[in-house]
Amino acid sequence: MKQQAKWMRLTGACMLVAGLAGCAGQSATSEQQPSEPIAEPVSPETPRSALSQPSHSGTGSATDWVPPLFISPEEEAAYYVSRLADRRFVSSYGDRDNPRTWYIAAERLGEIGKPAVPLLFARLNTQDEYELMLALYALQLATQDTLLMARTRGDYVQLTTTLDPAGNAENTQIARQWWQRHAAQLDSP
Repeated sequence: MKQQAKWMRLTGACMLVAGLAGCAGQSATSEQQPSEPIAEPVSPETPRSALSQPSHSGTGSATDWVPPLFISPEEEAAYYVSRLADRRFVSSYGDRDNPRTWYIAAERLGEIGKPAVPLLFARLNTQDEYELMLALYALQLATQDTLLMARTRGDYVQLTTTLDPAGNAENTQIARQWWQRHAAQLDSP
């Protein structure tokens, strides 16, 4: 009887792990993705309330992409950083005449704030222009975390252009300069 109960627990644990692995999905690399134009940029003036309520026009909603369990903000940030290169990881908002793209991973990383910043800086070495563009955008948002801005005296990553791969080189330099000034503020609790 003990042996049977042990096997039942083991089988249940295996099924749980398999189910969670299926929920997370796999991020496609840039080599596997078809070349497609980058979606229309979201303006930095877009109200956050509009971004938090994407419409459902053929792409998944933000809740469709959320894995069921997160133990910490760092774990959640790692998940969304892993999804930055996935061009399908978007939703849309706005009306039919003015549709806009909502970059789920970048926006969520911006909401996570300080715990996401070191992970995003690690992605600045990517060769994928789309991923780099979103990592920079997420850095601009995440470095505006109120707790972090209190430590940096209001200084955050201020990009010259957002969501435009043409500005990646200049924006990467801006982000690295911010990191040199404020990396120590990220280490303290």
